[in-house]
Amino acid sequence: MTASTAPAGKRPAGKGSHRQTQVDPLAPLRAPGDPSCDVYLTGTVFLDIIFTGLDSAPVRGTESWARGMGSSPGGVANMATALARLGLRTSLAAAFGDDHYGDYCWDALEHGEGIDLSPSRTVPGWHSPVTVSMAYEGERTMVSHGHEPPPEEPAPECPPRARAAVASLAPGVSAPWIAQAASKGTRVFGDVGWDDTGAWDLAALPDLKHCEAFLPNAEEAMRYTGADCPRAAAHALTEYVPVAVVTLGADGAYAVDRRTGETAEVPAIEVQALDPTGAGDVFVAGFVTGTLADWPLADRLAFAGLTAALSVQEFGGSLSAPGWAEIAGWWREVQSVREQDPAALRRYGFLAGLVPEELVRPWPLRRAVPTIGFRRSA
Repeated sequence: MTASTAPAGKRPAGKGSHRQTQVDPLAPLRAPGDPSCDVYLTGTVFLDIIFTGLDSAPVRGTESWARGMGSSPGGVANMATALARLGLRTSLAAAFGDDHYGDYCWDALEHGEGIDLSPSRTVPGWHSPVTVSMAYEGERTMVSHGHEPPPEEPAPECPPRARAAVASLAPGVSAPWIAQAASKGTRVFGDVGWDDTGAWDLAALPDLKHCEAFLPNAEEAMRYTGADCPRAAAHALTEYVPVAVVTLGADGAYAVDRRTGETAEVPAIEVQALDPTGAGDVFVAGFVTGTLADWPLADRLAFAGLTAALSVQEFGGSLSAPGWAEIAGWWREVQSVREQDPAALRRYGFLAGLVPEELVRPWPLRRAVPTIGFRRSA
């Protein structure tokens, strides 16, 4: 389809993908008649501009120079990118501005990451939301700007058939697409943010009943359940959802599967954390990947923690989401360490059958450039 014949609100179809993954974690399970989409998600795409290499916070009345800068799609694109880099066929429904920022984000996601944007659309006259993030002293400060989103945003009326979907739950909000997806057999993974209402009432999350798994952090889990520790909170959450996964920050993560009676706890991998932006999205993407691949609960948890740990060693949201090259590089490196803890190696031994040796190459890979869209040569 050429640009002149593309339907209103749609960009022309891409001419191919530059997907960097060379591993399909679902290959042993794929069969005729399966959904063409592994994971569906919807939400708002931001243009993220990340300044790095600042020695301190900007001071009023002065000019600060950053030693580094990156640009990439952000918002829901963080999750979509993390899923696609792990080899899942990812479909995203989002509104894009018809400005240059929207063009850049669309191109980066469709061509750069191989994400299916057929459910997405361009909204005439709508400005792309923008977030500027400044990283310094191990923390970050963000400034965002955006106009009121289109009334139809974020989801189309009928989501596509998919193996899984990731849904961002919000107090008092019900998204019809979540129930529709679950009714088609889609496995829904629920994420959640801070409850600004202060109520912390699970009954106020009406779409939780459609979720197979719920993945809050420790503070959120304890506030929602009234439990005095994250592990007790995880068990309490299984009264509402089959699988509860509670992230414990530097202590790792804990999970409970009500259906099998399994519990699992995996410690965090010690890394030099530079920027936590997007780490939660990457953790969810890792857990979804392991679940769809039918791995044991402990392996799913370990893989999710590993991908999140790799992401915080780099700056940015989608910029830092690891692919299989980074995973392969980490696996080779830890095996080469003398006197490595055998138990720790066994914990990640499932990677041995997943990562081909020829995939290993220097990392981290450079994911973005500072400018928005170099002109392409003919």
